[in-house]
Amino acid sequence: QVQLVESGGGLVQPGGSLRLSCTVSGSIFSINVMGWYRQAPGKQRELVASITSGGSTNYADSVKGRFTISRDNAKNLINLEMNSLKPEETAVYYCNAGVRTTWNRPFRDYWGQGTQVTVSS
Repeated sequence: QVQLVESGGGLVQPGGSLRLSCTVSGSIFSINVMGWYRQAPGKQRELVASITSGGSTNYADSVKGRFTISRDNAKNLINLEMNSLKPEETAVYYCNAGVRTTWNRPFRDYWGQGTQVTVSS
């Protein structure tokens, strides 16, 4: 089994900062892409940022220059530094990882349970 545990959500004022963390544990052979998605009420889940095992990053246009994703491959950990947060970014943020549990199995997507981020004064 594979588990993704997120932490760091909470309430922040507009313009403030938060840091989200996600750790992957369990039966892991390798992990390729890891990332953060978010889902606001009544909206579809959307990609916020992702990072490959080699460190290549991809960001949603709306967060470029304000959010930074980083990864520690030794710890199976990713962080998302979020700055200049906006009220419209209030959402549940989900961690995602593509995990191979054994050498002969394909990569499969796993998700965390989500952490609430609320941007409000």
